[in-house]
Amino acid sequence: MITMRRSGDRGHFDHGWLDTWHTFSFADYHDPEQMGFSKLRVLNQDRIQPGQGFGTHGHRNMEIITYVLDGVLEHRDSMDNGSRIHPGEIQLMSAGSGVTHSEFNGSDRDRLHLLQMWVLPERTGTPPRYDRKRFPEAERRGRLRLLVSPDGRDGSIVIGQDVNLFGGLLRTGESVRQDLDPARSAWLHVARGRLKLNGTALEAGDGAGIRGESRLEVAGGDAGGVAGRVAGDNAGDEAAEFVLFDLP
Repeated sequence: MITMRRSGDRGHFDHGWLDTWHTFSFADYHDPEQMGFSKLRVLNQDRIQPGQGFGTHGHRNMEIITYVLDGVLEHRDSMDNGSRIHPGEIQLMSAGSGVTHSEFNGSDRDRLHLLQMWVLPERTGTPPRYDRKRFPEAERRGRLRLLVSPDGRDGSIVIGQDVNLFGGLLRTGESVRQDLDPARSAWLHVARGRLKLNGTALEAGDGAGIRGESRLEVAGGDAGGVAGRVAGDNAGDEAAEFVLFDLP
């Protein structure tokens, strides 16, 4: 069974410095029917104005994944990490027993566009941990690239939960297939562009919850006017960008 979560049905707040969309309940957006999916608790799509961001604040017992789409994210935390995250890079902060951090748009000119995704941990109270890694476009084009996993296989980032996160870039006419254990679940989110999931059309910002399916086929669609251009593409070479969670 595939359940659609359309872009316009998400929680939306425009604070001027921050334009944010919440797939699931978060902060001032509360919908008792949208409290997460399996172990995926938060999926926010944020656009942050130049020089703006989130001041120092704390987290506990959450696996926090950040996926930069455009711009540069400046991260600092109480573990003495200071990083600048660019498109194609993934950042994972395992908050564990407690961590504070700040996140800002690292540019004074360009807007920052990112996904932030929170996963409930398998164990609580673990030592906080930080990791980041770049996954080049070539590794995500026309395929599913494993980005995050519980065992770090294939060069992915380790997460403290039985969750696998894949990323992909598909042009019109390209498709990928993914076998699933029907006893598990999955969530697909379209960051930009248009896709078809098992024949159903999805546009930028759409999500889909998947249960009881043994195979997924994701096909690139006509990007039209809604797709963002992937950095480095030439004219006529637009691609849809998406993430896929394999969940307990």
